[in-house]
Amino acid sequence: MNALKRVLNGASKRLIVLIPAAMAAGFAYGLAADASALKPWVLPLTVVMVYPMLVNFRPRAVLDGGDMRAFWMAMGLDFVVLPLVAWGFALVFFREQPALFAGMVLAGLFPTSGMTISWTGFAKGNVAAAVKMTVVGLIAASLLAPLYLKALVGAVVPVDAVEVLKTVALVVALPMAAGALTRIGVVRARGEAYFREQVVPALPGLSTIGVLGIVFVAIALKAKAIAAAPHSLLVILAPLAAFYALNFVLATVVGKALLPRGDAIALVYGTVMRNLSIALGIAVTQFGPESALVLSLAYVVQVQAAAWYVRLTDRVFGPAEPAAAQPSAA
Repeated sequence: MNALKRVLNGASKRLIVLIPAAMAAGFAYGLAADASALKPWVLPLTVVMVYPMLVNFRPRAVLDGGDMRAFWMAMGLDFVVLPLVAWGFALVFFREQPALFAGMVLAGLFPTSGMTISWTGFAKGNVAAAVKMTVVGLIAASLLAPLYLKALVGAVVPVDAVEVLKTVALVVALPMAAGALTRIGVVRARGEAYFREQVVPALPGLSTIGVLGIVFVAIALKAKAIAAAPHSLLVILAPLAAFYALNFVLATVVGKALLPRGDAIALVYGTVMRNLSIALGIAVTQFGPESALVLSLAYVVQVQAAAWYVRLTDRVFGPAEPAAAQPSAA
């Protein structure tokens, strides 16, 4: 059990290396074999990817601390500014490529993930505010996704809002219910301490296994097309890099100008860390592997950028006051 925990913990901390490795492995497999046989694995891998991150999901965290000004600023960026920015990049770069268009919009549609909380903790930001942003962001995005996709993508890609809602229910609502039942069952059987100390630390790693599997499948399914036009990766990476760069700059400038240090850091990670796991699940099931390729590459950009930003945090916002330092959250 301890060995498994170490493996899972190690996986979640090495996304910078593991996601490119999964992409390379999927590319090699897709060139060497018929990758269509992997399609039945999409749904199980999606569940493996999303379910663990919802086991410790607690809606009542909305009532806990956190600065309301930072929270509302994050909601404004997450649900107004950034979806429109992603849509704008999609119009400029992918108007004639419907699947890539949908993938780019999805990259800006689902805000926050468990890593929002973790990276905020690593940077000694306001973890309570990050938790509130994460909880509200996931619930609101899940409810609004069919409407956003219909409005932003529908003119380029046919979007069945009912089917999107079904997919969101499958990818978010069912894993959320299963996660709640898991948490309640484990706590009743073994106690809160066991759940917090033995189960919670393994959840990010388990989710990472699903992420790597989905990335592998998405790249494998498009391997021959990528090999025929390798420049297509650069065509996708360019708007993604621009989107994340703009996101970092906008959140940093606004946060530094209007918020105290801890809240400003929470604002940055509450807007930059998109929930690519859920977006990827919707992309694969609704728009196909080409759309999922955009989200797979977004993982590479997002994780690399977040890791570098932590190293620059003290230069940007100044060092944290010792008494104000926040504990890291997994």
